[in-house]
Amino acid sequence: KERHTIVIRRVLGGISLGGGYNENDLFDAALTYLATKINPQSMSRLCLSRTRNKEPGGSASWSTLLSMENGGSTADTFQGVEFRWTSIENGGNDGKSRAQESLELSFDAEHTETALDKYVPFIMSTAEDLRLRDRALKIFLNESSSWRGINHHHPATFDTLAMDPAMKQAVMADLDRFLKRKEYYRRIGKAWKRGYLLYGPPGTGKSSLVAAMANYLRFNLYDLDLSGVYDNSCLQRLLMDMPNKSILVIEDIDCSFDTMSREKDGKLRQAADTDYTDTDEDGDVGARGYFQGRERNKMTLSGLLNVIDGLWSTTGEERIIVFTTNYKDRLDRALLRPGRMDMHVYMGHCGWEAFRTLARNYHLVDDHALFPEIQQLLAAVEVTPAEVSEMLLRSEDVDAALRVLMEFLKARRSKTNDKQNDGIITG
Repeated sequence: KERHTIVIRRVLGGISLGGGYNENDLFDAALTYLATKINPQSMSRLCLSRTRNKEPGGSASWSTLLSMENGGSTADTFQGVEFRWTSIENGGNDGKSRAQESLELSFDAEHTETALDKYVPFIMSTAEDLRLRDRALKIFLNESSSWRGINHHHPATFDTLAMDPAMKQAVMADLDRFLKRKEYYRRIGKAWKRGYLLYGPPGTGKSSLVAAMANYLRFNLYDLDLSGVYDNSCLQRLLMDMPNKSILVIEDIDCSFDTMSREKDGKLRQAADTDYTDTDEDGDVGARGYFQGRERNKMTLSGLLNVIDGLWSTTGEERIIVFTTNYKDRLDRALLRPGRMDMHVYMGHCGWEAFRTLARNYHLVDDHALFPEIQQLLAAVEVTPAEVSEMLLRSEDVDAALRVLMEFLKARRSKTNDKQNDGIITG
């Protein structure tokens, strides 16, 4: 059969603006991809390299790459078509000129369209995914209208997360489905993003779930502090500076005055003409105090909605938006609808399966003689995973730690029963 060959050179023709050579991104992507396909047992000569990758902010990470030596060849199969890769190096023997490295991709001529339209884009996307897996994650904080990043080493994963197993699997499945739907979102005319609302009592693991999502996707985190955002324009600039494949996090969204119910906002505006108090009878901010705060910070709920679901939401793609709150009922309903917060994840009190995860994390045990009694106590009281974790940390000895936990649970049960009895007597 007639064969076609595509030559992929490491260096493109011409000199870059900085005076150096123009590197070919496709060459680097092909090397990264082929490193996962090379079988060291079947090749007599291989090239092994280790490079230091500088990260923004001055940090660095190391990566090791296995590649073919000059003249080496390997085969790869994609959608039933065999592609042959060969490493070529020309020139550089005179000691004056630089050796030109290239990769040759050969295939049957009838598969040219598959090679150019499907195989090469597949290599680029796969290489990008591999780089994301290897890079050091960062968390960025907003300062005025820019981001400042530091390395993010949070150890939380879905395996170590103490939450309802069914909900955990649902979140993971939803994330997997989202990543595979680029063409689907494009076809239906929607921005390629996904919104999650994490709600529940304090100490139930909402922040840990955010970290687990970042580690699972290998996306950087952008932690947006709304109190540091002066106006809607500042919010828009921050969004434009966020790259693709990132997670925008707004924690404790209920604590932001700009997300209060628009119905309450309207009532306060009417009351502002006659109410000159800074606080109302419940100690909450009064009409004058509220609008004085508004004068200091012009960011509005409408501006926030436009960023997460309006025209400005299309400035990037493959983004995750996460809101956390302890009080879901305090949020404006406009924030909660699908398209803004697509999946609502309740992070509740510590159940039996969540406890078993914590016991495995802290003491490497899957079963213990005290487990049945602890299971009964957990069913009778409400405790958060954070409280259970604190008890398990009290001792490195598993027996002692579980006894401390049991005493804590029994004390909580007694306190709960006393409150219930007091309510019956009062009634």
